[in-house]
Amino acid sequence: MSEARASLLRRLVATIVASHPARIVRVAIDGVDGAGKTTLANALASLVAQQGRPTIRASVDDFHQPRALRYARGRYSPAGYYLDSYDYDSFRKLLLDPLSRDGSHRYIARGFDLDNDRPFERDWQKAKPGAALIVDGIFLHRAGLRSYWDLSVFLKVDFKVSVPRGAQRGPALDPPDPAAPLNQRYVGGQMRYFSECSPEQRADIVIDYNDLRAPKILKWTATRG
Repeated sequence: MSEARASLLRRLVATIVASHPARIVRVAIDGVDGAGKTTLANALASLVAQQGRPTIRASVDDFHQPRALRYARGRYSPAGYYLDSYDYDSFRKLLLDPLSRDGSHRYIARGFDLDNDRPFERDWQKAKPGAALIVDGIFLHRAGLRSYWDLSVFLKVDFKVSVPRGAQRGPALDPPDPAAPLNQRYVGGQMRYFSECSPEQRADIVIDYNDLRAPKILKWTATRG
């Protein structure tokens, strides 16, 4: 691991550990497809737990809509990607609301099995006091979600970098050309998100993540407490 990446991880972990220690803290890792959100969130969860704060890992990708709803506007529709990909009602009801300040702390971390196009069996869990919920996913600064986050991170990555990077994971973003018809669904949906929600302006922390070995902090307004 490069020193720049290690330094960033240390700073993020220290901020999460120190943030609202007496209650559950909710952390969002946002960015385009292929930005590196999941890998970063996994690393943070492991390191935060090593510091003694319980962690809960979740992803908006485990709260997809069924396939028929996701593609109702067309297979290549950017509007369909932005508007219809996720079941935000379940995301809030099963995960975010229970882990809010006055919530029950009984939550479900995974709502929908994307690979098999069906809901997961309900697996209710009880959050430990003072746990850190670390959520990765796209569109996390959209209206209806952004008020939930005690700390939010936006990974800024150019599409010419993120699309080939994401294509390495499998067929979802294949071929690795941002202008390809399939990728226009994802790129176009993200562009609409940027226009309507301004995630870079709303995030507490913005990181240039084009080079995974040399991330650069562009904005840091997060405070501890």
